[in-house]
Amino acid sequence: MKRVVLGTTLLLFLLVVAAGGWMGTYILGTGTIAAGKEVIVNIPKGSSVKAIGKILGDAGLIDNDPRFLLLAKFSGYSGRLQAGEFRLVGGQRPGGVIKELVFAKPVQHPVTIIEGLRATEIAELFAKKGWCDAENFISLVTDQRFIDLLGLKDLSSLEGYLYPDTYLLTSEMKGAEKIITMLVHRFAMVWAELTAEIDHEISREQMVILASIVEKETGAASERSLIAGVFTNRLDRGMRLQSDPTVVYGVENFSGKITRQQLRHPTPYNTYTIPGLPVGPICNPGKEALQAALHPTETKFLYFVSKNDGTHQFSASLSAHNSAVRKYQRKKKNKKVK
Repeated sequence: MKRVVLGTTLLLFLLVVAAGGWMGTYILGTGTIAAGKEVIVNIPKGSSVKAIGKILGDAGLIDNDPRFLLLAKFSGYSGRLQAGEFRLVGGQRPGGVIKELVFAKPVQHPVTIIEGLRATEIAELFAKKGWCDAENFISLVTDQRFIDLLGLKDLSSLEGYLYPDTYLLTSEMKGAEKIITMLVHRFAMVWAELTAEIDHEISREQMVILASIVEKETGAASERSLIAGVFTNRLDRGMRLQSDPTVVYGVENFSGKITRQQLRHPTPYNTYTIPGLPVGPICNPGKEALQAALHPTETKFLYFVSKNDGTHQFSASLSAHNSAVRKYQRKKKNKKVK
């Protein structure tokens, strides 16, 4: 009897030693890829531990082996492996690779939207980088159901609310709905910050429209509040804004030069033919333009004209404005002749 017990104990001991050796060789091993070499792996959402092991094995980071499942389970990390795109290096042991997928941040891709782009231009930007379908993006911008879901039921379009900024995207962010939601949420955060200390009632829609015009009128940061002040003065006096960028927005397939016919052609955006503000924003303004619309400079100016150097000449009277127009148009013509 003692011999049987002793034999069984010895057998179990040998099995444990063998299993330990079998597991130990895996734990101490590395994949086939060279140590230090970077590899990008993409773990789809909902992947099983077995599927993750295959992805890592195919990338040469580990040996694709049943022991990977055991190691993940007994280390307590099997339910914590993240989905996403990861930058990993060769030469790591399986335990190290597992910890990377638990604690490392997924790869982030920067995408920059500059101030003043239209929704169609933003759609093309993301589409060219492979983040979404442009047509789907453009369709969602005016999809009332989607707009309502974003909490903007009073709008018919998201033009003006796709906030320009640099965004860090992960592979999980692909798709027009996710991207637009991200842009609109960023706008909401900036708007809340800008209006936190305003104690009087304002129309968000009107301010965004005005900001979009300011954004397109000047690239000079020092002029934005002053231009907003000019437009505010004209609105208060019942004068038409007569802003060229509003004409351009209403022209399909704009060629690059405004014609007299286009200036006279009425559209819901042409502020040469309609009183007040356009029906909606003409671009997606940045923080400085929004700030300018909310806090326009108090001024007597009612007019401005380009000085052909990125800045403008401001005037309080029509006669002074006409003189400035003649002056800078003459300079522009002389420059072309040279």
